[in-house]
Order: sequence, then C-alpha cells, then structure tokens
Amino acid sequence: MRDLTCRYILRGWVKLIAVAAVLLTPSASIAQIDAPTHKLALDIFKQLIEINTTESSGSVTAAAVAMRQRFLTGGFAPQDVYLGGPNERKKNLVVRLHGDGSGKRPILLICHLDVVEARREDWSVDPFQFIENDGYYYGRGTQDIKDGDAILVAIFLRLKQENYHPDRDLILALTADEEAGGTANGVDWLLRNQRQLIDAGYVINLDQGGVDLEHGKPLSVNIAATEKLYGDYLMSVTNRGGHSSIPRPDNAIYQLAGALTRLEHHEFAFELNPVTRAYFETISETESGQKAADLKAMLNTPPDPKAIERLSASSPSWHSMMHTTCVATRLSGGHANNALPQKAEATVNCRILPGHTLEEVRQEIIATVGDSAVTVRYSDYVGSVTDTAPARMQLTPVEPNPVLMNAVRKLSADFWPGAPVIPMMETGASDGVYTLAAGMPTYGVNGVALEVSDFRAHGRDERVPVASFDRGLEFNYQLLKMLTTPSAGH
Repeated sequence: MRDLTCRYILRGWVKLIAVAAVLLTPSASIAQIDAPTHKLALDIFKQLIEINTTESSGSVTAAAVAMRQRFLTGGFAPQDVYLGGPNERKKNLVVRLHGDGSGKRPILLICHLDVVEARREDWSVDPFQFIENDGYYYGRGTQDIKDGDAILVAIFLRLKQENYHPDRDLILALTADEEAGGTANGVDWLLRNQRQLIDAGYVINLDQGGVDLEHGKPLSVNIAATEKLYGDYLMSVTNRGGHSSIPRPDNAIYQLAGALTRLEHHEFAFELNPVTRAYFETISETESGQKAADLKAMLNTPPDPKAIERLSASSPSWHSMMHTTCVATRLSGGHANNALPQKAEATVNCRILPGHTLEEVRQEIIATVGDSAVTVRYSDYVGSVTDTAPARMQLTPVEPNPVLMNAVRKLSADFWPGAPVIPMMETGASDGVYTLAAGMPTYGVNGVALEVSDFRAHGRDERVPVASFDRGLEFNYQLLKMLTTPSAGH
C-alpha cells in the first residue's frame, strides 16, 4: 500500500518552499520523454489495469504471465524470466537484466501486482477499465501500484533494446499478495523459496516514498528508508456470565474496557533512528519559533522530554514517528441483552518502531494492562491466534544510502525544482518489511507525483495524473541509469 499518512505533515512547513517552486510542466533541462517507451508504458498500464488481480475474483498469475510474454518478446532469455509462486493464482515474476560483470551486488526493484477490492457500484466508472479523462488515468491500481509496474516493465524493455549493460545486475520482482498479506505474499515467498533470484545489495520499492504536490506545486520528494513493523493483538476477557439482573464486579466488558483505557494512556518510549533523526534535522532547519526550538531540543543528547511532549501533541504523525503506537481497532462482547457477558474481545493494532520484536510489544501491553483476567495474544495476517508472538523484528535502519540520495537530489532539482529531498520512515507497511528483515536495505522511491489532497489508493475512482505518470516514467529511467552507468563510478 502506498501510504501517504506521515507525509501529510509536510504541507505546512514546506509552503514557503512551494511558493518558489514551478508548476508540473516540464522544465527545459529535463530530457524529452522517449516516445516509443511512452507508448509502450501506456499500453502496459492499460493491460495491467484491465487484468483483475483482486483477492476475491482476480488472478495475479494472469498479470505475471502477460508481463512475462512481453519480456520474452522483448529479447530477454527464458532463464532470466522466472515465473513461480505458492499456487496457480499467485505466481510472481522475476526478471534479471545482466550487468557488465563488475561484481557489484545487484539492485532489486519490487512492485506488487495485486490490488484491493473494487465494486462497480461504488465507482462512477468501471474500476477494471483503463480510462483517460480530464488529464487523469482512472482504474483500480492506478495509484497503488500498477503505475509503478508499468513504468518498471517499460524501462527494463527500453534498457534491453538499448543494449545497456549496467555496472551490476538489475532485478525486477512483480509480486502477489501485498494487499492481502499472509503466506502467499510474493516477496516473502521468494525470499523463503528463491532467495538467490532476488538477493541484492539494496532494494528500491516503488510502493513507498513519492513526490507530494499541492495545487500542482511540488512540496517534497520523499525517500522512505525504513518502516514500522505491523502487529495485531487480541485482548480478551472470559468468565462465567450470568443473569443481567444480578450484576457482579467481574463483568467481562468492564474489565476489557478498563484494560483498553490503560493502554490508551500508555506512552511507548521515545526513540529516533538514523532515518527519523535525519528527517527531523531537515525539518528543524525550516521551522521557526517554539517548534524550531523544540525540534532542536528533541535532537539533543539527551533529548528534552517537554519538547518531545509538545511536538507529539502538535502532530499525530510526528508522534507516530517517535513512538511505537498501539490502538484499539475492533471490539465485540456479550451474547444477549439480558445476560452478563461471558466474553469480550478487542483487536489492538500496533505499529512498532524498528529494533523491537512483536513479542516484546505483547509483553509491554500485558504489563500496561496489569490484569491477569485479560489475555493478550498475537493475531497473524490470516486471523490465526497464538499465545506468543513471533520473534520477528524490523532491523534498526542504517544511514540513508548516500549514492541513492545524491542521485535523487540531482534529478529532483530538474524535475521538481525547490522541493526538498527528505529521508523518512513510513508509519504504514509495505513489502519492504520482508526485504528489510532479510538484511537488504530498502528505500521507497517513486517519481509519480500526487496531490496530497487526492490520495485515492484503495478508494473510489482511483486515478493518477497523466502528466505525473509521464514524468515518473522518465524520472525512474534516468534514476536507474544514473545509479548503474559504469562510468558513474558508483
């Protein structure tokens, strides 16, 4: 899921920068978009949108097979185009463009093919028909993330046609089940079953990061360098129940409500990692007054607790970047209007800072609740509940890759003049959680600019601006060339 949640906070502090920025119209310094590649990308985009890849009735395999045929027709050897997965509906495609044999570790690009559900009656247009209207492309997946799929397929085919030999292998993985999660997730499955196909020095994930616009003006170019770990927990209270005319102190609903209230008021520890520290350092140079002073005080060693408190209160997104968060998202209890509840349950969703395990957070919830009558168990993607959570954790991120950051800065100066390039931590979740856990640094880079007020992924009438798709195609092509041109000396 291309998550824009923590990027909404950028709107205020970059407005002065945005005033000086140019509109989305191309600048003279940007190379003209290659016409054949543009037509190819648009054909691929249309083809992918019109292949239903939802969990309920679609097939990721159908999309993967269609793209496989394009690569074979485009000159890729069969041994460099792998198709495989856990079942017939969820096969992944892995394509390798061989480098010049220099021995440098590959770059892996990941992008998922599946999309969330879309009902025709909820849309004003057919969600599985590719439509261009009023400067936008409409269809399920136009933002999340078949625009990225089409761009990467077209770029790989263009590089092959140009007989381009990068200074390392480039690997493209188009995968299943990012939206549904579970054991069929494509990146996870490939890591467990075909690690050698996608093993890389680092990963570029088009389903993170991005360029934020406000009324056509670029606000910021965001590079996601890490993300929080997703975890669901089931809190429950059970007892013998009884007749509602004779209430007892051990009411399951009241006990659960008390536990949830204690969790609501619990604050997980403040932490910064190299990515979030770089993020707040960048922002601290643009703020003024009390907020600027608080940002600098928060960045001190030791940090100022009062500054952290004020900054957390000023922005839920900043708070989420500083702390692990747990919030109740579902609630059920009781079995009859005239009976004491025999069971009450709540689902608590946590977004966990890098460096902490799922089980560590479960134990902190138990300690916070402080009631042996309340059980706290782990619930996985498919709803299976276990007494303990896996030991899985999100590794503490390293400093953002300087070569990648410099390349994005250089290109962004031409594509989106005046917009700062900001390293960030996604507070949502993506397939990057698997590659990060596998020890491969993963960076969210997406050159398709979106209005912060027009985020429609997973929603009605999903769309992407025509101009943004065109520019994203050229940006990503130039970025890959800049990162892998042998003479660049990377």
